[in-house]
Amino acid sequence: MTLTLYNTLARKKVGFKPLHDKRVAFYHCGPTVYWTQHLGNMRANMAADVIVRTLEYLGYKVKMTRNYTDVGHLTSDQDEGEDKLDKGAKREHVSPQAVADKYIRQFDRDLELLNIRLPDYRPRASEQIKEIHAMVTDLLKKGYAYETDLAVYFDVTKAKDYNRLSRQKMDANITEAGKGTVHDPSKRHPSDFALWFFKAGTHKNALQTWPSPFHSVLAQNGEGFPGWHIECSVMSQKFLGDTIDLHMGGVEHIPVHHTNEIAQSEAATGKPFVRYWLHNEHLMVEGGKMAKSDGTSYTLQDIIDKGFKPLAFRYLCLGAHYRSKINFTWEAMRAAQNAYDNLLVIAANLGQPKIGCAEFEQKFADALSDDFNVPKGLAIVWNLLKSDNPQAAKKASLLKFDEVLGLKLADAKPIVIPEEIKALVTEREQARKEKNWAKSDELREQISKTGFKVDDTPAGPVVKK
Repeated sequence: MTLTLYNTLARKKVGFKPLHDKRVAFYHCGPTVYWTQHLGNMRANMAADVIVRTLEYLGYKVKMTRNYTDVGHLTSDQDEGEDKLDKGAKREHVSPQAVADKYIRQFDRDLELLNIRLPDYRPRASEQIKEIHAMVTDLLKKGYAYETDLAVYFDVTKAKDYNRLSRQKMDANITEAGKGTVHDPSKRHPSDFALWFFKAGTHKNALQTWPSPFHSVLAQNGEGFPGWHIECSVMSQKFLGDTIDLHMGGVEHIPVHHTNEIAQSEAATGKPFVRYWLHNEHLMVEGGKMAKSDGTSYTLQDIIDKGFKPLAFRYLCLGAHYRSKINFTWEAMRAAQNAYDNLLVIAANLGQPKIGCAEFEQKFADALSDDFNVPKGLAIVWNLLKSDNPQAAKKASLLKFDEVLGLKLADAKPIVIPEEIKALVTEREQARKEKNWAKSDELREQISKTGFKVDDTPAGPVVKK
């Protein structure tokens, strides 16, 4: 079967063929570790996790790199504002490294709670300074970059088809752009982006800096720090090679970050950078964007504090395609928790797994092969559970599906249901078939008084405490 995926570069679904047969090099843009990652960030990481799991399920061997940005990402995704790690250090009155260490630990803890597996490589940008110097030096030698007293810039006018990923038009013309910006009058074009910031101008008090081979009359020994974009190009090349199969990030990265990665990587190597680009959509809150000012920039700990299981949030995210927005509400969270709890109960009571259901396993694989359509796969799970297949076969297929879903269904523990409760459930089901809703409600209430609860699911009634 052929895996098709939506390649942002082509703006359409295409057949997937890795550079090396059945081996996939995958780079995922990781977090800037100056603050607790919100649910939108965690949704993005779950999407990447599911894609890796899907590739493995379909027989590919994946080598994945996800970075930690611990320097160089300014408060604007472009070359404006304060370094986010500097900002975090000032906020918490500690060093930038201490801030990074703290939030890397917190991020990794959240990944574990969401059953998001660690990638093969987890490099920190601050540990790649030597390699960053080498790539920037190469770009200077090849004429793709130039130095000013404030930064080393990449010259976007030298890049081949610079905006082919975003499909935007170049903004100002070269004559006007040559006047530079208020931040750096020597900058040639507004879209030129920094490869290295010198410890000068707005960054004269930067907390994380290194000597460099670059030249500025304002910064002794070329002291400064790398730009955000160059870091990802360097780490992708270092750990995965000049050309990789998949690169993933949020849709917000398309116009600036990923566009710049392509330009500098291909200028440096003379080779295609990425063969297939994947971009996940945002998680919304109550129909709007997450915002700290509105108190809606929720974290995983916020979910836990309200009594929800982290994997219920994973279940919620599985119900939306990675290229679709998710609208997070507490009502949706309660529904996801209930559905996940029901799935756990069903899984626990299916007994020991034996040979699976080939028909459903084929349908599941077909869904995944269509641009990682996990929501369709989740619907197939429930269709399997309400089918007439033997319980042992259902269990085998369910556990196989969970290799992709990551819901830890094998850990579900069965509960002992007294025979009298089972009898009441059977009687209630008969009342429902006869559309005797009054009796059905009466029996539900009777069951509830015993400390048990009955839920109606696509797979039939589920009894839980």
